Order: sequence, then C-alpha cells, then structure tokens
Amino acid sequence: MASASLQFFAFILALSGVFGDIAATLLPNWKVNADVGSNIITAITQMQGLWMDCTWYSTGMFSCNLKYSILSLPVYIQAARSTMVLSCILSAFGICITTVGMKCTRLGGDTDSKNNACFAGGICFILAGIFGLVPTCWYTREIISNFLDQTIPESSKHEPGGAVYTGFISAGFLLIAGVIFCSSCFKRQQGAWIYPPKQHHFPSTEQESNAGYSLKDYV
Repeated sequence: MASASLQFFAFILALSGVFGDIAATLLPNWKVNADVGSNIITAITQMQGLWMDCTWYSTGMFSCNLKYSILSLPVYIQAARSTMVLSCILSAFGICITTVGMKCTRLGGDTDSKNNACFAGGICFILAGIFGLVPTCWYTREIISNFLDQTIPESSKHEPGGAVYTGFISAGFLLIAGVIFCSSCFKRQQGAWIYPPKQHHFPSTEQESNAGYSLKDYV
C-alpha cells in the first residue's frame, strides 16, 4: 500500500512536470528586458522565447513576432527548441507507460509486467528531466554572460523570465518522479534477489526403498 501511494505521488509530480514542461516550451518570456525610459507611459517590456518575440506596452497593447527562420537563430536557441520538444515527448510517453504499470491501476497484466512498465516510465521521466534541464541551464548561462558583458549596452541586456524558472521546476519534478518509479521497482526486484524462496528438500522414496533392499541383502 505504501508503494502504491508513493507511485501515485510520483505520478502527480510527473503530471505537473509534463504540464510545466509544455508551458515552458510555449511561453515567450524566456528572457525579459524592461525598458522604462524617461516616461512611465512609454514603458515597454520586451520578451523573447523559443518560438516568438513579444513586446508589451504600458498602454495595454501587446504584439508578437514568430521566429520563422531556424538557421538565423543562435545555437543555444536551436538546441533549446529540439531538447524541450524531446523532453515533452518523453514525459508524455512516461505518463502513458506508468499509467499501465502503477499498482493502483488494473492494467498491464501480472506483477512483473507492471514493474517493468513502471521502470520504463521512470527512465522516460529521468531522460525528460535531463533534456529539460540542459536547455534551461544553457539559456540561463547565455543570459547571465550577456548581462555581465560590459561591451553590450544596457538596453540590449536581459534577465531570466518566468519560462526559465518553470523549466527548472518542471525538470526537477520529472527527475524526482523518475527516481521514485525506478527505485520502487528496483527495491522489489532486489528483495527477490537477496531473499530467494527457500527450497525444501524431501528424501526420495526411491532411495529409501533401495536402502531397504540393500539391508535385506546383508541379512
């Protein structure tokens, strides 16, 4: 029962990580630049994401431009696009697989099949967390390095936006969920290896009969 509750908790974490991963991939605020200027009325907020760049004006107007060209983008944005999409796909596969393998569901067949499904789903979550953590770290490093560069003007410097923090949290949820699923299955298998079932050896009736015949031969 405790293992089933732990798996359900890990499933909730993984589900939150999947939604956060998808949101971080689609949100346009990976880096933000607030340019207040001399007048608060003309203040604008520039946001840049993986797929579009948006500008929000203090007057309430909001405009976005899609990034159609892939080759013109920096390398870290191209890598972030591919790895975040791959993370979303792996986490979605992990949700489907662990739904079959969880102990609280009636899917997946016998116990061994459900354990293998949980282990495979945990691996998917771990890989999804890694693929989601790498681009957020790389993107944050580029933002910080550009911010600390003295040759770049202040108007071109940015700060990490909400999508970066969402990506970090989602990757952490996926990693924790994957570790829980894999460890729960590994503990059950390890218990079977350490404490194998005892085999009872009973004396053979044929040996007893042969022993009886050999005693009669000596009489």
